Amino acid sequence: MKKRASDTTIVVNRKATHDYYIEEDFEAGLCLQGWEVKSLRAKKAQLTDSYVLIKNGEAFLLGCHITPLQTASSHVVADPDRTRKLLLNKKELSKLFGATQQKGYTCICTHLYWRAHLVKCRIALAKGKKDHDKRASIKDREWNIDKQRIVRQANR
Repeated sequence: MKKRASDTTIVVNRKATHDYYIEEDFEAGLCLQGWEVKSLRAKKAQLTDSYVLIKNGEAFLLGCHITPLQTASSHVVADPDRTRKLLLNKKELSKLFGATQQKGYTCICTHLYWRAHLVKCRIALAKGKKDHDKRASIKDREWNIDKQRIVRQANR
């Protein structure tokens, strides 16, 4: 019996698509401690203000909050907001570094999910939206909802 794709998702950063235009996606591994993996199995994570910092040829995830479980982390001093290293190859790192330094892109985390027994992080190169762009995307989303409602009523 296969699991559905939604079962593998840990957390999604919905604020990212509201605040940014997503240009390109990358998949990265995450260096985690044992208590963090247990908390992620319980889906105790937030990506709201997280971003990726590229420094000295390495990528780090900052601002990701993983709430420790009381039962899992009783013997460990857990830091829920610690900096976590991202595992990317050199080609991806150089592409991210060039885009953030020269082209003015921001590197953000959009998803955390399971790939087999490993936790993967979907990071994206993004450009910031202005306020009028956000209003236009909200208007488009509401119009799509209204269209679906009209079609549903017409089919009755």
